[in-house]
Amino acid sequence: MNRILNTSLLVLLTTQNILAFDINKLDVPENFKVEIFVEDIEAPRQMAEGEDGYIFVGSKKGLVYAMRDHDGNGKIDDVEIVAKDLNDSSGVAYHEGSLFIAEIDKVWRIDNIEKQLADFNDTVLEKTLVTDDLPSDAWHGRKWIMVDKDGSILLNVGAPCNVCLKEDERYATILRYRDNSWIIEARGVRNTVGFDIHPTNNHLYFTDNGRDWLGDSLPSCELNILEESGDFFGFPYLHAQDVIDPEFGEYEHGYEINKPVLDLGPHVAPTGIEFYTGNLFPNEYKNNAFITLHGSWNSSKKVGYKVIRVMFDEDGQPISNSDFITGFLDGEKVIGRPAAPLMLSDGSLIISDDYANQIYRVKSVL
Repeated sequence: MNRILNTSLLVLLTTQNILAFDINKLDVPENFKVEIFVEDIEAPRQMAEGEDGYIFVGSKKGLVYAMRDHDGNGKIDDVEIVAKDLNDSSGVAYHEGSLFIAEIDKVWRIDNIEKQLADFNDTVLEKTLVTDDLPSDAWHGRKWIMVDKDGSILLNVGAPCNVCLKEDERYATILRYRDNSWIIEARGVRNTVGFDIHPTNNHLYFTDNGRDWLGDSLPSCELNILEESGDFFGFPYLHAQDVIDPEFGEYEHGYEINKPVLDLGPHVAPTGIEFYTGNLFPNEYKNNAFITLHGSWNSSKKVGYKVIRVMFDEDGQPISNSDFITGFLDGEKVIGRPAAPLMLSDGSLIISDDYANQIYRVKSVL
């Protein structure tokens, strides 16, 4: 496999929506600027930054990209495919020199990834299998992956359904992989595709996608806080704050339910979260969270399709939220779907868009 992929030779994308994309349609707050960071990335999802300037991007199309801004002009000028032919390789994380890749049912590791890329040879980058002990269901099987400080791996296993109960207790959870075994960190989580650790209280904050087919107004998607390992968050018995499931709501499940700390809105489909700890944005953005709302598929009127900012008090409780990037909808026409946020080491924020097949960069212009 030839690793090197000139950006002019990337996979051709012919969707008219993509060709017609106008960055000026995206709105950001005053004193911010949004620009296209890189184009022609096929269905980009989660992103991770290395230590030597490389940015790694997972793709739901089975690809993993490495990219770099060599000349420092704020735009990517080198793109390489470092893995391909995977089973929805949306999840990527970087830890101590290694790139971790999460497929639906496997986790891989490429060691010394940036050193190998810097050597400029055409050898295949060898992947090491970390685990293949995961369910293979495609429905809600897409992964978000994080490597904790101790080297353990956090990832999600969604419910393989709209609403159901399964004997395998790994479904509808956030799992931790440590010492070759899985630990259930959070239960009753229908389909989280985004979590991050709060920079001051060190709790895991995660979004969750609400169930479908209860109408346009129910239930809300969620932001939750995991305070104790094994906490339970309601699915499939209770959704959002108080929506009792019509099929499972009367079950005697015996769990104490932890309710959401913030309702994100029904059908908005949160797919990524990132706490902002940089210094490029104004000080009031410090320790705020950015959440990508990928957008609805079964609401009679499209909702979501934006990036929001969530503000917190000193204890880490949400106190307000507001739109940060809008304009992905032109009326009811979709022109983009924000998929995942990532704060870069320079303090700028990048956002992947798996509909327009590109990545945006937001910076402060104060």
